[in-house]
This record gives sequence, structure tokens and C-alpha cells, in this order.
Amino acid sequence: MADGLLTGWITRFLKVPPEPEPPLGSPGSVRVFNAAPGYYHYRLTMWGVKQVGTAIGLVIGFAFLAGGVELGNLPFGQEVATVLEVLGVGIYLAQIPVSFLMVRLDYRYRWYMTTDTSLRIREGITTVRERTMTFANIQNLSLKQGPVQRLFGISDLQVRTAGGGGSEGSEEGKKGQSEADNMHLGYFRGVDDAESIRDLILGRMRGLRDSGLGDPDEPEPIPEPAASRFDGGDLVAAASELLAESRALRAALGG
Repeated sequence: MADGLLTGWITRFLKVPPEPEPPLGSPGSVRVFNAAPGYYHYRLTMWGVKQVGTAIGLVIGFAFLAGGVELGNLPFGQEVATVLEVLGVGIYLAQIPVSFLMVRLDYRYRWYMTTDTSLRIREGITTVRERTMTFANIQNLSLKQGPVQRLFGISDLQVRTAGGGGSEGSEEGKKGQSEADNMHLGYFRGVDDAESIRDLILGRMRGLRDSGLGDPDEPEPIPEPAASRFDGGDLVAAASELLAESRALRAALGG
């Protein structure tokens, strides 16, 4: 009960939007995917590791204080250090339920949608990020799975559209802007059927290509022959120049 009340309060306070509208496409073609339960367990494990690491740091801090470690090099005394340590413990304990719920909400409010022409990805709680990509603009689909993800049976499907760079090197060069800000890059994160989602998108991309829409192999425009670009004004100018030269030659011979 308290969990539901706190969850409702956080979502109202952060103004977390409801389920997004499907992207453009035929209504009957809408498919909705969500992160797998393994993704929640994966995120929960990472959260637990951070909590344990922070707790160990606080215990070590108290051990130093209890052991009477010399604090002469610090700009404050033993009493201030103890107050700060106690304050740190209070903040640590207060953030545990909130950060735990944020992990749950990040898992729950994560949407992946596809239609026959495009896809939409929405993720994030404190900062909501939504990307809409048309299949005609997709340049690359790749599966990514780390060793810890493999343990939980999940992987990520990376989707890259035109303008997002075509190589890992260019992606590394854009780390300054961060992947979260790259509107040409999207992820189906933590799914357990990444290969089937990739095959679905590839199939719909082929359908668009077969229908003549968004063909990435469209040939380059053929340049016009030089003769067809010869302007009529240039022809008049050349004739006038030739006439002037013939008159000059006739005048010279007559003189």
C-alpha cells in the first residue's frame, strides 16, 4: 500500500507522462514491446551493488573516526567530521526507498512501439526522452549484449538512422554529446527478444523498399550532356564575335 502511494506521488511530482501515442502507420500494424523482467533484475542488481559500495564507504569512515585518526590536516575538527558522517548516513538511508522506486519506475515506464512504417521509443523518469524514427531512414541495426546482461538473458537492439554516423569510431567521437542526446540513435534496452524485433524491423524495411518508398539504393542523378547545357545567349555572343573578326579582316585586306 505504501509502495503504491509513494509510486503515485513520485509519478505525479515528476509529471511522468502516460503511455505514448503510436507512431505513424496503419492502426492494425501497431506492436508494443516492453523491457523484459530480466532487465528489472539486472537494474536492481546494479542498484544493490551501488548501495553496498556506499555502505562500505560509510562504515570505513566511521572506523577511521572511532580509531582516532589524526584530522589535523582537515579544515575542521573531529566533532564536525562526526556530524558530517552522521548526516551522510541519514541521507543514505533516506535515499534507499526513493532510488529503489526509481529503478522500478524506469522499468515500468519504458515503451517500445512499432508500426508498418516507423517506431517510437520512450524512456526515462526524471528526464523523459522520446524518439520517433521512420524505417525509410534507418541505416543500421545491431545487437549489443554485455557479460552481465547475458546472465539475465537480455540484450539491447541499437537503431541508427541517417545522420547519426555510420561507424563505431564516429560514435565514439560523439561521446561528448552523449548517446542520450543523439536523436539519430535509439535503443530497445533490456529486451529478451532483440533478434525477433530486429527481424520484424528488417521485414518492414524490405516491404517499404519493395513498394518503392525510401529506397536506400536510389541511383545518383545523371549529369546532363554538355551540349544540352549550351545556352542560346552564348551562341549569339559567339556569332557576333565571329562577325566582328571577319569585318576586321575584310577592312584590313581592303586597306
